[in-house]
Amino acid sequence: QLQVVESGGGLVQPGGSLRLSCAASGFNLHYYDIGWFRQAPGKEREGVSCITSSGSSTNYADSVKGRFTISRDNARNTVYLQMKSLKPEDTAVYYCAANPSAAWYCGTMPYEYDYWGQGTQVTVSS
Repeated sequence: QLQVVESGGGLVQPGGSLRLSCAASGFNLHYYDIGWFRQAPGKEREGVSCITSSGSSTNYADSVKGRFTISRDNARNTVYLQMKSLKPEDTAVYYCAANPSAAWYCGTMPYEYDYWGQGTQVTVSS
């Protein structure tokens, strides 16, 4: 009954923006770190960003620094990924994942996360 569900993906032109949402069900998001990952066709799943349970620490992949912003609203049990200046290479299925928080930092490796959503497609194309 511990579930996360992604939404907000779609088709956008290069340079455009999208905001992805990760909504939690069956558990209190306050106690969990949240990571965003993406997987393009034929490629391995890679970490994009993460945020600690309190929101006190975040991490970003070098490829998205300055363009993506992760945030959380624990009252709404939701984490967001604001994406701007999107590039064709950002095209992928984006997943959110939850991990019980146990440190002051958050990790960006898939094996560190226990609960995964089904993914939402982001396509950046002209």
